[in-house]
Amino acid sequence: MPCEVKPRFLVLYGSQKGQAQSIAEGIVDEAGEHGLVAELSCLSQNDKYNLEKETAPVVFIVSTTGDGEPPDSTLHFVKRIKQKTLPTEQYEHLCYALLALGDTNYANFCNCGKTIDSRLQELGAKRFYATGHADDGVGLELVVDPWLEGLWEAIAGALSKMASDKDAHLKEDPRDSARETPDLSPLDVKLNLLSLTDDQNSDLAGASLNTDSKSAVADLSSASVAQTAVSDPRSASSKESPGLTPESDAVADISKSAGETQTGDAGVSRAVSEASLTCSLPPLSESSLNVPALPPPYLDVSLHEDTIDESNEPLNKEALHEVPISRAVQLTRGDSVKTALLLELDISAHPTMTYQPGDSFDVLCPNRASEVMEMLHRLGLQDQRNQRVQVSLRKDTKKKGAQLPSYIPANGTLLYLLTWCLEIRSVPKKAFLRALVEYTGDGVQRRRLQELCSKQGAADYNRYVRDLALSLLDVLTAFPSCSPPLSLLIEHLPKLQPRPYSAASSGLRHPGKLHFVFSVVEFPACPGRPAARRGLCTGWLSHLVNLILVYPGNTRSSGSQALPKIHVSLRPNCSFRPPSDPTVPFIMVGPGTGVAPFIGFLQQREKERQENPEVAFGETWLFFGCRHQDRDYLFREELEGFVSGGTLNHLEVCFSRDDQKVETSASPAGPRYVQHNLLLNRQHITDMLLKQRASLYVCGDAKNMAKDVNDTLIEMIGAELQLDQLEAMKRLAGLREEKRYLQDIWG
Repeated sequence: MPCEVKPRFLVLYGSQKGQAQSIAEGIVDEAGEHGLVAELSCLSQNDKYNLEKETAPVVFIVSTTGDGEPPDSTLHFVKRIKQKTLPTEQYEHLCYALLALGDTNYANFCNCGKTIDSRLQELGAKRFYATGHADDGVGLELVVDPWLEGLWEAIAGALSKMASDKDAHLKEDPRDSARETPDLSPLDVKLNLLSLTDDQNSDLAGASLNTDSKSAVADLSSASVAQTAVSDPRSASSKESPGLTPESDAVADISKSAGETQTGDAGVSRAVSEASLTCSLPPLSESSLNVPALPPPYLDVSLHEDTIDESNEPLNKEALHEVPISRAVQLTRGDSVKTALLLELDISAHPTMTYQPGDSFDVLCPNRASEVMEMLHRLGLQDQRNQRVQVSLRKDTKKKGAQLPSYIPANGTLLYLLTWCLEIRSVPKKAFLRALVEYTGDGVQRRRLQELCSKQGAADYNRYVRDLALSLLDVLTAFPSCSPPLSLLIEHLPKLQPRPYSAASSGLRHPGKLHFVFSVVEFPACPGRPAARRGLCTGWLSHLVNLILVYPGNTRSSGSQALPKIHVSLRPNCSFRPPSDPTVPFIMVGPGTGVAPFIGFLQQREKERQENPEVAFGETWLFFGCRHQDRDYLFREELEGFVSGGTLNHLEVCFSRDDQKVETSASPAGPRYVQHNLLLNRQHITDMLLKQRASLYVCGDAKNMAKDVNDTLIEMIGAELQLDQLEAMKRLAGLREEKRYLQDIWG
């Protein structure tokens, strides 16, 4: 009897940091449960798919990076479909669905996904499912989860429609003209959660088991064995442990009364008075849960005692430049709320490292040594830290398209792996928490991890994990009976990403040098994070330059020390640069460390004015803001020097925390933020933008400042041109399209 051929569909992803790829892989993994076969490809893998001839439904999962730019892996695809020579019927045979990932804290939300979506429509493609726009600013899962839930029905409908159309086409007289591809109207995204009252689940209610039962791992091995596990002891084809049912099949049935004390397997009773990372309250604590399907394990990991002559440096050194930090200056006073540092890199030994003002570069930093050792201790592998790690694919894995992570070296030590390869500070995603359930011995802790990864516990996950930026170590500390193997970390922790910084200098002013500025990020102690800590890269850099740091009021460091070195790579930004035409006016908005690239802009302009005295240079404005005039007014002397020398025509500064005069109708309070100064100069700024074709640059905080400035610009344009909000937004969008409104912002 011939085997049944399962219907197929194609999944294409474009990912910068791995989130889109992870979602795409999850779709492929789940396809078999729905009687389907999914083929997975990155949009950059042109040899693996052909949309011009594709006859199956296509699912796109794409993220957006930078100032609304496509991920690196998607640039070529976007460029290809945007060719104006393509006919409008190029993809009239294609039906697709698209999930776009973005962050509303940044401009051009989901711009890459929107660009692909609209262009496919223009080229004749038809949607078979409503496009989803997931916002990482509030939690991707709020859109991703219901979108994925409704996807399977949509794919089934699209396949059925395509099959019936094919049958109808075969019955037609071959002399008839080809029929037009039907317009498959998008299905509504389902937001309702599954419940035991649903007809399709009522027969499964009896299958639910109490989640306080011991997990398979806890029963199979002692705590000491679990703590030193390297690979997942479960078979890749084994069933999930009792009580942990995937949301698509059933729900875990567990309830506790509101006044009941929660007792762990260790016998320690504790009354729950308020919710926290480790405790929940009704109704969540009494709810049946829809937990995600268990991600299939796909890696085998082993440790070997081979002797390795390995330096503790990054793997891809050929793509990096090792440069010394020749100078470090603290720009803020000691009592400032934030500590801002300026570092000078000596790049004179690297002639290929040429940059322009506005360019950015990556700094590759290691994980903090104390956190690496703590992780090794938590895994029970501290004595094996210098052993070689061997990673291979499990032969029996159910994960479709499983691949070895490209950032894991073939012969690296365990210490190297945790130091340079894995982002151990990353916030664990729900799928990771779901996998951790399998290795948690205590029943109450298991139940709480289930809640945090469930649909019903989405608010708790955001409040106690995501919003507090807890790391895996924080979670493992809070749930001491959880002992995951090393393989689980390699499967779920993302690649350690380099950190981008903007150049704060011009090579014309500082040949052979590259300056950059940053504020040392501080994460305060909170429930779930007992001790405060600094940002990974900014904390590392701050510690690295401590011995050569020049403090305010001093001209040199306390002593002569060997210059520390770091690994960097340039990432030129061809758009966030001063106008190539020196006669074009430009406006800069950069509060706090957002002023950094504009120092480079002005240093460049100053040199150009000195070399070309006959040129009529365009007008320049800078809007700067900080908390206190005497504590964190960055580059004050240099900025005032630009003004007195004529390089900077207008410097508008405001101080948000200095005492303001009492506001009255006759004497309003002074400006506190950069957008207030923009409003005060509304007429001149809008005239420059709309009549003189000036360029506008905004750099700094994306979450608050960039949004407020954008809203203010809309208000200014609307008031000056007497337009309603929608029309003013369109005019501002036009400036973006013309590359005259540019942003370099961060979260």
